[in-house]
Amino acid sequence: MVKGLYTAYTGLVNQQNRLDVVSNNLANATTVAYKKEGLTSQSFDAMMAIKVRDTTVGNRNQYIGDVNLGVKVGESYRDYSQGSFRETGESFDLALSGNGFFSISFTNKSGETSTMYTRDGNFSMTQDGYLVTKDGDYVLGEGGPVQLPTDASLISIERDGTISADGVFVDRLAIVDFEDYNHIEQYGENLYRALDMATQTEARGQVYQGYLEQSNVNVVSEMVEMITISRAFEANQKAMNAADDTLQKAVTLGQI
Repeated sequence: MVKGLYTAYTGLVNQQNRLDVVSNNLANATTVAYKKEGLTSQSFDAMMAIKVRDTTVGNRNQYIGDVNLGVKVGESYRDYSQGSFRETGESFDLALSGNGFFSISFTNKSGETSTMYTRDGNFSMTQDGYLVTKDGDYVLGEGGPVQLPTDASLISIERDGTISADGVFVDRLAIVDFEDYNHIEQYGENLYRALDMATQTEARGQVYQGYLEQSNVNVVSEMVEMITISRAFEANQKAMNAADDTLQKAVTLGQI
C-alpha cells in the first residue's frame, strides 16, 4: 500500500509539472515569436521484487518479479516551428521566415554585455538612430550595433537583411543559425543564449519588413492538453485516497 501511495504521488508531481508548462504556453500565446515548450514523461527503472524469508521455501529470499515505482519528468523541449505572420506596416517590425535568429547585444543588470539571440523582431529606433529591442538592447548588424541616419525618409530592409536608408547601404543584419538547437537555451525576455558547445551555421531565413512573427502556440490544443492533465491529476488523487483508506483500515484491524 505504501508503494501505491508513492506511485500515485509521482503521478501528481508529473502532472503538476506538465500543467506548469501548458500554463506558460497559454500565457505566452500572444507573445511575439514565442516558441512553445513541451515535457516528456519517463517511468522509473523497474526494481526487483523479492519475498523475504518465505517460510514455504525454507526461509529463503524469493524473486517474484519486477515492480515499477511510478513516473518522472523525462526532459523538456522547445518547438521551433514557424509561427504565422501578422502585417503591421511598421518599418522596424521584422519577421524571419525560415531558420535563424536576430543577434542582440544584451546588457544584464550587472552591466555585463553579451550576445543573445531572438526571433522577436518588434524593434524601434532611438533618438540617436540605433535599432533596439522593446527592452532597449541594441540589434546587431555585421558591423556592430545597427545605427540609422535619423533624417532618412525611407528605411528599406531586404530579404537578406540588407538595410538601406534613402537608397544608401547602411548595414546588414547579423542573422545566425545553429547546427543543433539543443545547444541553445532560453534566457528570458524572449531571448536565447548559445551554450559553449553551440556551433553557428549559415542562416537561411529571410527578413520580412512590416511583419511580426506570431507565437506558434495552438490555444485549442493547449486547452485540450490542460483538460487531459486535470483528469490525470484527479485519477492519481483518487488512487492515493484509496491507498490511504486501505492503510487506515489495516491499522484499525491491527489494533483489534
